[in-house]
Amino acid sequence: MAIFNSIIKSKKLSLFLNISFLFLLSLFLKIHLFSSTNIISHHPRLLSDITTNGCTGLQKYDDVKYKCFYVKTHLSCRPKGYIDYLQIFYCNFGDFPLLGHVVLFLCLAVLFYLLGNTAANYFCSSLESLSKILKLSPTIAGVTLLSLGNGAPDVFASIVSFTRSGNGAVGLNSVLGGAFFVSSIVVGLLSIFISPQQISVDKPSFIRDVIFFLFSLFSLVLIISIGKISLWGAVCFTSIYLIYVCVVSSAHFFSRNEEIVQHSDADHENISDQIAIPLLAYVDDEKPMEKITSLEDHQQEQIPIFLKNLGKILHVLELPLYLPRRLTIPVVSEEGWCKPYAVISVTLAPLLMAALSNTQRENVGTRTSLAIYMTAGLIGIVLGNLAYVTTKKSTPPNKCLLPWLAGGFLMSVTWTYIIAEELVSLLVSLGHIIGINPSVLGLTVLAWGNSLGDLIANIAMALNGGADGTQIAVSGCYAGPMFNVLMGLGLSFVCSSWSEYPSSFEIPADPSLYETIGFLMAGLLWALVVLPKRNMRLDRFLGAGLLTIYICFLFLRVARALGLLQLHGSSFQSLKGE
Repeated sequence: MAIFNSIIKSKKLSLFLNISFLFLLSLFLKIHLFSSTNIISHHPRLLSDITTNGCTGLQKYDDVKYKCFYVKTHLSCRPKGYIDYLQIFYCNFGDFPLLGHVVLFLCLAVLFYLLGNTAANYFCSSLESLSKILKLSPTIAGVTLLSLGNGAPDVFASIVSFTRSGNGAVGLNSVLGGAFFVSSIVVGLLSIFISPQQISVDKPSFIRDVIFFLFSLFSLVLIISIGKISLWGAVCFTSIYLIYVCVVSSAHFFSRNEEIVQHSDADHENISDQIAIPLLAYVDDEKPMEKITSLEDHQQEQIPIFLKNLGKILHVLELPLYLPRRLTIPVVSEEGWCKPYAVISVTLAPLLMAALSNTQRENVGTRTSLAIYMTAGLIGIVLGNLAYVTTKKSTPPNKCLLPWLAGGFLMSVTWTYIIAEELVSLLVSLGHIIGINPSVLGLTVLAWGNSLGDLIANIAMALNGGADGTQIAVSGCYAGPMFNVLMGLGLSFVCSSWSEYPSSFEIPADPSLYETIGFLMAGLLWALVVLPKRNMRLDRFLGAGLLTIYICFLFLRVARALGLLQLHGSSFQSLKGE
C-alpha cells in the first residue's frame, strides 16, 4: 500500500492537469461547435496589423457586449496563438467572469506544465544523448547543451514574443525577470539554507561568471538605449556567449592538465592500496543487494489486483497530454524505447511540421497547403518504413543514432515553440483582461513559472550534494541566466533583424527595462562585493541582501502596475486613456 500511495502522490499533479486538459478541450469544442463565436484563429496573423498599444482600447468599455464586439472587430485584438482567449472570455463567459478567469488560469497551468515537461523529458534527454555522441566534456556540455536544456522555455518564449506575437517587451521582461529571480531569489534562499554548513565556492569561477554577466547586461543597456539593432550587432551580442564558452573551456583544459600532473605520482600508492584490499570484501558488499532485490519483488507481488487495475486507469487518464508528443517525438533511450511509438513518431513528425509551416505562413492557398501535407505524408511513410525495417522490438538502435537524436531534438524544439507561442498569447490576453501591461506578466508570471524548476533543482542539489553540489548550483544560477540573456534575446534580435535586413530592428520602447536591469546589476554587484569579503562562504547576510533587493524591485513594479507610481509618465493606465 505504501508503494501505491507514493505512486499516487507523484502523479497527482500530472493527473489533475490531464483532467483539466480534457475539461478545457471539451469546453472549447462545445463553444466552437455549438456557439456563434469562432475561437480558433483562421486569420493570417500579420505583424503589420499589431499596434504598439495592442488591444488597450478594450478597457474603455464597461458593457460586456461592447467588449465582445470590440475583440471581434479590431485587428489589434487578434490572437497571436491558436485560440482566441479574448473572445472566449468576453463572448462566452462575459456574464460569469469568475468562471472565465478559472478557465484561463487552468489553461495557463496546463501550458506551463507542457512547456516544462517537454523541455525536461524530451528536449533535455535529446541534448544529453547528443553530448555523448559528440563526446563533449561535462564542463563544455554544461555551458552549452545543459544551459540550452534548462533555458529552453525562456529562450523560446523570447523568440516567439519577438517574431510571432509582435510584443517583444514580453520577451525582454520574461528573460530579464527570470535572470533576476534566479540570481537573487534562488541564490538568496540557497545561501540562507547552506549557511550552517559554512560552504565556500570557487572564487575564480564565481568572479568570471559574474563579470561576464555584468558585461552582457551592460551591452544590453547600450542596445536598448540606442533603440535599434542591426543584424551584425545582434550577431555580435550573441557571440559574447561563445566567447564565454571558450574561456570556460580553456580554464577547464588548463586545470585538467594540472590535475593529471599532480595525480601521476599518486597512482602507485593507489594501486598498492587496492591490492591490499581482500577480494572477499567486494563479495560481501554485493550480498545485501540480492536481499533488497528479492524484497522488492516480493512487495510487488503483494499489490492487490484491483490496485494494479486502478493504476492502469490512472495511466489512461494521463494520456491526453502525453500521447500527442509521444507520437511525434522520436525517443531512442533505453528506458523510453518502444518500436511502435518510434515508427509512428517518425511517420507523423513531418505532418506536424507541415501543419506548423502552414499556420506560420501568410496567405497560403488550398492547393499549396494540400501539396505541403501530401509531401510531408510521403516523407513520413518513407521514414516510417525505414524505421520499421531497421529497428528491433526489444532494444533501441545502436547504429546511426545521430539522425534519430537530431529528429528527436528537432521535434522537441517544434513542440516547445508551439507551446511557448500559445503561452505568450495567453499572457498577452490575460494582460488585456486584467488591465495590466503584458510585459509585467512576462516579468512576473512567465519568469516565475519558468524559474521555479531552477529554484527547486538548485536548492536540492546544494543541500544534498555537499560542497560540489553547492558549487554546481551556484554556477548554474549565473551561467543559466546569462545564457538566456545572450542566446534567448540574442537569437530573438538575430531573427527580428534578419526580417528587417538591411534596415535595423526597432527595440520595443519600455523605460522600465532600465529599472529591471539596474536592480539585476545591483544584485550581482552585491554578491560580487560580499562573497569575497566573507571568504566566498554563502551565509545569511548575502541571502538577506539579495532577497531585499528583489522585494524592493517587485514592490515598485507592482505599485506601478496598479497605477500608484509612474515611470517617465509611462504606464498601462495611461494607455487606457488614449
